[in-house]
Amino acid sequence: MKMISRRSFLAAAGVSAAALALTACGGSSNSTAASTSTAASAAPAGDAAAAANDPEVTLVYAEVNPLDTIVGQTASHFKEKVEELTGGSVVIDVQASGVLGSENDVLDAILGGSTSIDISRISAFALTSYGCNKSKLLSIPFTFENRAHFWNFANSDLAPEFLNEPQELGLPVRGMFYGEEGFRHFFTVNPVSGIADFKGLKLRVSNDPVMNGMVEGLGANPTVVSFGELYSALQTGVVDGAEQPIANYKSNAFPEVANNLILDGHTLGAVQAVITDNAWGKLTENQQAAIMEAAADTQSFNANLSETEENKVLDELKASGCNVVDVPDKAPWQEACSKVISENTSDQAELYQQLLDMKA
Repeated sequence: MKMISRRSFLAAAGVSAAALALTACGGSSNSTAASTSTAASAAPAGDAAAAANDPEVTLVYAEVNPLDTIVGQTASHFKEKVEELTGGSVVIDVQASGVLGSENDVLDAILGGSTSIDISRISAFALTSYGCNKSKLLSIPFTFENRAHFWNFANSDLAPEFLNEPQELGLPVRGMFYGEEGFRHFFTVNPVSGIADFKGLKLRVSNDPVMNGMVEGLGANPTVVSFGELYSALQTGVVDGAEQPIANYKSNAFPEVANNLILDGHTLGAVQAVITDNAWGKLTENQQAAIMEAAADTQSFNANLSETEENKVLDELKASGCNVVDVPDKAPWQEACSKVISENTSDQAELYQQLLDMKA
């Protein structure tokens, strides 16, 4: 199947209505009170337990990070839960560590018509390039004050509206569940102690306008480098730094080449898992019900895992000699990002305010 660019895809796809809107599932967190899960009402009319007698299906799940990361463990949990609930009639083949390509590579493939990947764990804002503007709000710097704030959103009646956006736009994927991998922080080859030290640095970004604007607001130069090439880019001086959640920073061995971590927490690493329409169509109603039951369980699993795992990794980094710099006052960072925040929220001001008002 011929691959197409994001621009070409949007031109061809238009804004046709979705054939089926799939609502999100609830979850719980050890840092915030869980709302009542809507998974039962959201799931298709089917019997998850009866899925064991249905035809066998294997679904390929793409994950760019290693299995020992928060998102890697989340993928493994989803696999186990789906196979348990379907009695093995649905097998989830998790392909981790980016062996199937970067998040953008995977999205380009599945939205371009490839059927070799069925499920992908993506950053919550990754579909912005394909017209999903609601999701962009989840990547705005300093939107979520803490984890409890994010999980208030993820467990709210507003979350399904965000997860359903691809279907509303006619994109051939649908959201299954939310998760998070911790707040994202900058790490650098040479030590930095505050915003002033970022002036002139080349900081790796994905090709995302919000991230570009944030880096520019800090006085640095955004430099697009694929995630798979980031280690060598840091090692060879192509870039001076980058940003990642703490667990991913450690698991991808970035401290070996950039052993300075500043805890600015500019955005929460909100993620979601999406399944293609092609894969969804392979499943019986019983299997679809089981998938959504597993999705609800996995969202809860991620919420309970993330904070504990991140604190553990941070302690390990400090013990290993990583130069960790705390940021007790984030007001100057927010001010530096004020332009990119206003530019990317003004067209959805009311919806963005709803997100802000969900703080714990």
